[in-house]
Amino acid sequence: MTDFETSSSSGLTGGRPRRPRPRVVTLTEAAAGRVREIMANAEKTYVALRVGVKNGGCAGQEYTFAYAEEIAPMDEVVEDKGVTILIDPKAILFLIGSEIDYETSKLSSKFVFRNPNQTDACGCGESVTIVPAKALETD
Repeated sequence: MTDFETSSSSGLTGGRPRRPRPRVVTLTEAAAGRVREIMANAEKTYVALRVGVKNGGCAGQEYTFAYAEEIAPMDEVVEDKGVTILIDPKAILFLIGSEIDYETSKLSSKFVFRNPNQTDACGCGESVTIVPAKALETD
C-alpha cells in the first residue's frame, strides 16, 4: 500500500485523472498491535476504532479515541497494518499526514500522534494546538 490513495479503482472523475490524495493517518507496528489487542479485549465486537479531535484542554484541542459500532456515511476509513480506523469528517483536515504510535516507558504507556499540523502542546501533553492542513499545490 502506498502513502496515497485514489477515490475509485480507475482514478477517474468526470473523465479526467484524479490526483491521488494523501492518507489521513498511518499507524506504526506498535500502535497497530495495541489497537488489535484493545479491540480483541473489548466488551463486545466493534467494527473499528474511531479517531478524532475535540476542543478542550489548555492548548485548545485533544485527540480522541472511541469504539465504533458502525461506519457512518461520511467517515474516512483507513486500513493500515490489519487495523481499521475511522476518522470523523470534521477531524480530517487536522489529522492529514499524522502517524499514530504507541510508546511504553517505565511510568506510562500511551498513543502518540506525530502530526505535521500540530503547532503547540501543553506542558502535560494532554492537549495540543492543531491547524487545518493546507491544500496541496497543483502543477
